[in-house]
Amino acid sequence: MAPLIILIVCFGIIFLINKFTLKGKLTLSFIGRASLAIMLIFTGIAHFTKTGSMIQMLPDFIPFKRETVYFTGFIEIMASIGLLTQKFARMTSIMLILFFLAILPANIIGSIKEIELGGMEKGVNYLYFRIPLQLLFIIWIYYFGIKINKTTPNKK
Repeated sequence: MAPLIILIVCFGIIFLINKFTLKGKLTLSFIGRASLAIMLIFTGIAHFTKTGSMIQMLPDFIPFKRETVYFTGFIEIMASIGLLTQKFARMTSIMLILFFLAILPANIIGSIKEIELGGMEKGVNYLYFRIPLQLLFIIWIYYFGIKINKTTPNKK
């Protein structure tokens, strides 16, 4: 739930700052990507502060669980930088869509195991929220990072 709140609140704040202070200098695409970047920084940091809980979410066949959790946290933090950089925003968005699809099984496993992290302790019922939330993140990334993200192609 916290990532959703961070995403929506950041979007609203940046949107209002853009409208009233920056007089519309930021594109809607950038506002959406910046909001997601802030959310990813928070969730990425959680990989380093709540490592034990995140390790429990991984399937048994995954080796080097601690390193995997650290690596995915690093990916989220680096993706936030990519989203803010116009040159890399589209590619980062594509990679994030794949990333969010890849980590969905960990959220399902966490819910089945009722891990005390972000609502998963509610068990399988949490998935009624988490799966639509994951789809929202994917749609958000697609819309702001790909669909309305206008880049000028390099002309040679």
